Amino acid sequence: MRIHNIIKTVCLAGSLALLSACEDWLEIEPKDRFGDTTVWGSEENADMFLNDIYNQLPHLNNETQNLDQYSDNSYVGAEWMNARTTIYTGALSPTSWIPGPWDMWKWGRQNNDDAKGQYERIRSCNLFITKVTESDFSAEYKKERLAEVRFLRAWFYHYLWMAYGGVPIITEVLDNNVSTDIFYPRETAQKTFEFIDKELDEIKDDLPPRRSGSDLGRASKGAILTLKGWVELFHASELRNPGKDKKRWEAAAATLKDVIDLQVYHLQPTILDLWTEATNNNDEVIFDFQMSKQNGGRREGLFGPVFVKGVQSSWGNMQPTQELVDDYCMANGLPITDPASGYNKNNPYKNREKRFYQSILYDGSMWQGEEIITRVGVGSPNEIDTSSDSDVTNTGYYTRKTIDESVNGADNLQMSNGMANYIFFRYADVLLMYAEASLEAGDKPTAIEYLDMVRTRGDNMPSIGDTYPQGITENQLREIIRRDRRIELAFEDKRWWDILRWKICDGENGVMNKPIGGMKIEDTNGDGVWEYNYHEVGKRTFLPRMYYQPIPQYVIDKNPVIREQNGGEDGWVNGQNPGY
Repeated sequence: MRIHNIIKTVCLAGSLALLSACEDWLEIEPKDRFGDTTVWGSEENADMFLNDIYNQLPHLNNETQNLDQYSDNSYVGAEWMNARTTIYTGALSPTSWIPGPWDMWKWGRQNNDDAKGQYERIRSCNLFITKVTESDFSAEYKKERLAEVRFLRAWFYHYLWMAYGGVPIITEVLDNNVSTDIFYPRETAQKTFEFIDKELDEIKDDLPPRRSGSDLGRASKGAILTLKGWVELFHASELRNPGKDKKRWEAAAATLKDVIDLQVYHLQPTILDLWTEATNNNDEVIFDFQMSKQNGGRREGLFGPVFVKGVQSSWGNMQPTQELVDDYCMANGLPITDPASGYNKNNPYKNREKRFYQSILYDGSMWQGEEIITRVGVGSPNEIDTSSDSDVTNTGYYTRKTIDESVNGADNLQMSNGMANYIFFRYADVLLMYAEASLEAGDKPTAIEYLDMVRTRGDNMPSIGDTYPQGITENQLREIIRRDRRIELAFEDKRWWDILRWKICDGENGVMNKPIGGMKIEDTNGDGVWEYNYHEVGKRTFLPRMYYQPIPQYVIDKNPVIREQNGGEDGWVNGQNPGY
């Protein structure tokens, strides 16, 4: 895989740069022909080009900001980060746009020295497909590697589609030195979806169900079907399916059931068995980014508790919100808002479901042999920072999940020595997607069955039937499924896309228009009685137009074909998404 061949890949970096770099997101210099004999002269060298494409996947183990910080799951303390400057303030515009974490939905280079965008990655895929198709490589090699690259191309396109809606679909290698016809129009959101879905459907039987050995990290049938099921689920959700077409949910459910029926993926005992070097490539992982000694992660130094044993060990960039904490159920499976749950606001961390203790560092939690204290007035370096003057938590919480407790945060921040792989898709996600799609397709019993697999894993909570012996309505089950997605997948960069596709961000009750909260614990009377009081950390503004990212102005300025696109089913105005 790419990690095993990293040294060879680096050795060919010069040739790869000439073959994949470009001055413009739709153009490339004629120098790309230099080195063809070397790069496309053997299957081994072609694999190095492919490994370089894999290495461009937006894993977020080294990113100071991630998608949970854009959402209502986490607060970001640094005032300069675009979650605070652009998302929280509702300041998104064609000239004030964000590329997403790790340039996840960046369109292309704005300047010659700018970082790559998705269309340059897509161009690399198109180049690989063209060269390998024309080569005399073995039929077996072509079948497998072309399927992998078409998967990667669909992967890059799906980020653009989720962020922008319809985008130009380019499947050939454009060269402005050969043709001036390099400007493509935006396809509609529907046609962009159809392209991605069709690509994945055509290659789903060309790869093995899962990978092992030196092929770990490569695309598999399981990965293809999971990506297909995810885009179909997004396509079926409220944002893209206001007409509530049930057939879309049925299609998503069928694809996700295909993943389950492969019978090669299984839940791990707990969610803590997923984000350590020792548990890499376990049976729950469907698709991930393989870390290496040359390419380690920094999550412990970026997102862990700030002070450990008196030493600053992290920047504390991922601070769970009170709203997320309040969504964790009690051990009996009931939400804290249920009078029968047993929740005590004066002892709020007692008898919560196991995933709470596996995911959140709260006042009194143990981390690396030390108690984390966030309460006020006891001299703790982790005392809640209500003024954002330091890196210390503003919410009163730190992240435990996805952080490897065996890694020293201070060392990790300097050396990037975290070796836990970044997981894009895992089996629990598939089960929850299948439960959601089944419910919306009208199959409530199946939804409960597969939701229970996740909720009861590791003796976390009782089943839905045991928790609600009187039964639940469809609306109640929908609320539970959505809450379980939030809890199970917290800090895995899923929540942002979920709240967009459910269209629950805007309006008076929108989750992104509510204040960001934390927990301030203090002995206000000096009598030894600690009070747990909600603390407002900040406010956010989410405008209806923000369900779609604005097309960057430099893209519209550069492409006259897009500028001429108006109206249509997506309501564009001079190529721009409505409201911008």
